[in-house]
Amino acid sequence: MIYYFTEYTRLILCFGLSFFITFVLIPSIVDISRAKSLVAIPNGRTSHKDEIPVMGGLAIFIGFIISCLIFLSFSSFPRFQYLFAGLIIIFFLGFKDDVIGISPMKKFVGQIIAALIIIEFGQVRITDLHGFLGIHAIGYTPSLILTLVTIVGVTNCFNLMDGIDGLSASLGILSAATFGWWFFRFGQYDWSVMSAGLIGALIAFFYFNVFGKMYKIFMGDIGSLILGYLMSVMAIEFNEFNSSLPAAMALPSTPAIAVGVLIIPVFDTLRVSATRLFNRKSPFLPDKTHIHHYLLCLGFSHLSASMILLITGIGFVVLSFLLQRLDPALLLLILLSLAAALSFLTIYLANKKATKTRY
Repeated sequence: MIYYFTEYTRLILCFGLSFFITFVLIPSIVDISRAKSLVAIPNGRTSHKDEIPVMGGLAIFIGFIISCLIFLSFSSFPRFQYLFAGLIIIFFLGFKDDVIGISPMKKFVGQIIAALIIIEFGQVRITDLHGFLGIHAIGYTPSLILTLVTIVGVTNCFNLMDGIDGLSASLGILSAATFGWWFFRFGQYDWSVMSAGLIGALIAFFYFNVFGKMYKIFMGDIGSLILGYLMSVMAIEFNEFNSSLPAAMALPSTPAIAVGVLIIPVFDTLRVSATRLFNRKSPFLPDKTHIHHYLLCLGFSHLSASMILLITGIGFVVLSFLLQRLDPALLLLILLSLAAALSFLTIYLANKKATKTRY
């Protein structure tokens, strides 16, 4: 049936169906979560005061998968079946963590298995660094290792960044829209349709997560892990498709641009993990040192803090594309330096305000 639609129509329908399914499912999932006590209980580390259902990722997963299964074909888009297989593993990792909890090691091993499925069977690998540090094509073993680190790393970045209302969903919408626009522009229609399906599900979730009263819900580990897994794969494909484009059309600094699109969760996770390791703590130890926690300390609401980070993310995306002709290493240095400056300025202001409040 999908062959009767134009590519643009297929994109719109996938977006609309994903949005509709997710939007319709969430109220029922909220009711079931409350009945079964599948809720986030406030504690010293959380930034919410009420018991909120945490199964929003279930609605996102169902809306996204059903719409993609209808509007994508395994025959024309064979990589989707392996992506689907990896997502099933990621889904159950998140489901177990949301319901009864799971050790970081088991979660890590599961993520590696999910990554290896899309790498080995789907042939989604980083094979070209586009001149980053003078490196272009890379061999199989370094390609495998780099791709594995990228998928597991980005997956955990979104998982660890999911701390306030609207943040992960808005950053996911921005990333999926950026990659999806590029895929559509250069004829990678199946990837753009998949991006549209994810955006539809995230927008529906965003409404209930931010504006929901009776049916407020959190993304949970299901949603954040699935989002991170999908973003990592899209970033890798974004990098690889540029390798096949004519020189006049390709983005010279593709690896740095991909980082620029994902820089808010990626840099913040790197900063927080480095700080924890420096203090001889586990990088997976929950605390309140993410950038959104400091924005809350400055007096911003959840929505305001999320929108500040979203606008900042948009700025990084625009800057990345404007400076696309720079050497990849130089562009990456500029992006990371700017992210560091903005992060440490926010932390400084938050600590200064906290000191004044104490005295």
